Amino acid sequence: MAGGKSETPVSLSDRELQIIDLVATGLTNQEIAGKLEISKRTVDNHISNILTKTETENRVALVRWALRWGKVCLNDVNCCLLPNQIE
Repeated sequence: MAGGKSETPVSLSDRELQIIDLVATGLTNQEIAGKLEISKRTVDNHISNILTKTETENRVALVRWALRWGKVCLNDVNCCLLPNQIE
């Protein structure tokens, strides 16, 4: 759905969640590729798959979706301990 209004839970891989987190910080696909030491094409593919799974149309809608579903934490917004952050 446009704007990331899907009410259906979405299953995302750890890598997809990692990429969403990096998108939310404002990195470009090229910057994400460099940070993760993968090709830009791989990042492009991941983002395309993520947009399809989350039913979002663009990066802004994806970040809004991620905030809504508790997948990212930005500037103390939505900052509960996520399962992979628990020590």
